[in-house]
Amino acid sequence: MTRHTIEASEKPILDIFCDKYLFRIPSYQRPYAWTTEQASELLNDIVTACGSSGDVADASPYFLGSIVLIKDPQKPEADVVDGQQRLTTLTILMSVLRDLSDSKIATAIHGYVCQTGDPIKGTSDVFRLTPRERDAEFFRTMIQNEAATAQLPDVRQFKDARARMVENASFLRDRLKALSNEERRRLTMYIAQRCYLVIVAASDQDSAFRIFSVMNSRGLDLSPADVLKAEIIGALPADKQESYTQKWEDMEDELGRARFAELFGHIRMIHRKQKMQGTLITEFREFVPTRKTPAIFIDNELSPYTDAYEEITDRAFSSYKNADEINRQLTHLSRLDNFDWQPPSIEVIARRRDDPDFILRFLSDLERLAYALFLMRSDPSERIRRYGRLLSAIQASDDLFAAESPLQLDESEKAQVRKALSGDIYSITRIRLPLLLRLDELLSGGSAVYSSPVISVEHVLPQNPAVGSQWLLDFPELDDRLQWVHKLANLVLLTRRKNSQAGNLEFSEKKERYFSTSAGVSNFAITSKVLSQAKWTPAVLETRQAELISAIEKLWRLL
Repeated sequence: MTRHTIEASEKPILDIFCDKYLFRIPSYQRPYAWTTEQASELLNDIVTACGSSGDVADASPYFLGSIVLIKDPQKPEADVVDGQQRLTTLTILMSVLRDLSDSKIATAIHGYVCQTGDPIKGTSDVFRLTPRERDAEFFRTMIQNEAATAQLPDVRQFKDARARMVENASFLRDRLKALSNEERRRLTMYIAQRCYLVIVAASDQDSAFRIFSVMNSRGLDLSPADVLKAEIIGALPADKQESYTQKWEDMEDELGRARFAELFGHIRMIHRKQKMQGTLITEFREFVPTRKTPAIFIDNELSPYTDAYEEITDRAFSSYKNADEINRQLTHLSRLDNFDWQPPSIEVIARRRDDPDFILRFLSDLERLAYALFLMRSDPSERIRRYGRLLSAIQASDDLFAAESPLQLDESEKAQVRKALSGDIYSITRIRLPLLLRLDELLSGGSAVYSSPVISVEHVLPQNPAVGSQWLLDFPELDDRLQWVHKLANLVLLTRRKNSQAGNLEFSEKKERYFSTSAGVSNFAITSKVLSQAKWTPAVLETRQAELISAIEKLWRLL
């Protein structure tokens, strides 16, 4: 009878990227999906934890999370059930560090990427991480082979997992090149010696998946809000506890359990103004004054913040004026796939509810800032620092519309945004749809209504035109196609899922069969303008690019 085992242990990277483990990503796993945002956050956190002086062995350790494996305790082969994003990104990071180092250090680092064969044992070199089979050879060639990341290809040639691999390698290389040789050596030592993962290894698949399920469970266990409720209500005089418990539970019912729990994270940010470094409960206790004045916290903070957060997330602000415009601005912001902008919005709406003119002006400028931070590819740490400064300015009653305010863009930032708008917008995956929807509403004069559950971004000039097509006559040079294919001017919105076959149609057919509706007119202003064009050429694109960028520059005051 086979005896199944489960082992869990915390190990430094030097004891993980070693001969005891050969990681394999099973084919059923989703593709590698981390973007430069996650890679940047990982690198920033490691660099911060590493510090710049002192013995690396004495530096504070950094916990990278946990991974779940299916692994025979007697064999190195290990199928990764959970943790492929971190393992893949760490491999990319080590490969880049290797290719930026001198030969002796590079050889040492390569040992963390590849297990060296032993001619005595008759074994050959084998890479310590093997991605899904469809990407394994690509990953070896572009990342894991020695010197591979020194000459990375143009990421625009690839898509999905392969694009993310090359994009992250290029991003990390640019960031690490800015460090000195000594700084890179110290960072490598820190990663190997002081960065830890918890390895949870089960000898059979069923056990591994049960562990994964439990670790990712979203049951109704106690949330941080529940723990804080007990502490805050418990700090009240006994004769007030019942009434404040009812008030607390009414607010939770109003928002719903999930949103109410999220609100406590935003309240922490409103007070702390920095990225969370400990647990929510620990930082809330330390930075939010609740124990000495629990009734004041509930009445003056939790209650107005609950109302503001409900209006923000439901886009349901009400007032004697500007309500529609304010809710439209909240819609623009809600299309972004992060919530870093919400704490400043909560604070302003809670503080200035009786001044809808101020709120509208603030949200209009906040939209510009939030979209600009994405276009400038600011990482999460940079975004949080900026919004932390903005919260400080709000609470100090500073002039938020003065040029030096953290709400405003300086001339350098405006230039960066203009440059990004002129670049490959399609490649900035997290901003392309929100930006095009914002631009479409602008072109429609604010009359656009988006009710379709599916809205996609499509290229007019296809990414891979068919041989013999008119596209290759109008754009005969590959460089011209690469120059324009991902630009703002070449992108349209559709109320249907993208269709790879339709995407390569000739321009006239594409307009008729793909960009038009049954009524012959697109639902989107940005798309309907394409229908009026007889041909799609570089000259048309130049004119359209200038018009679109001019419109957004005027809206966001970028000149």
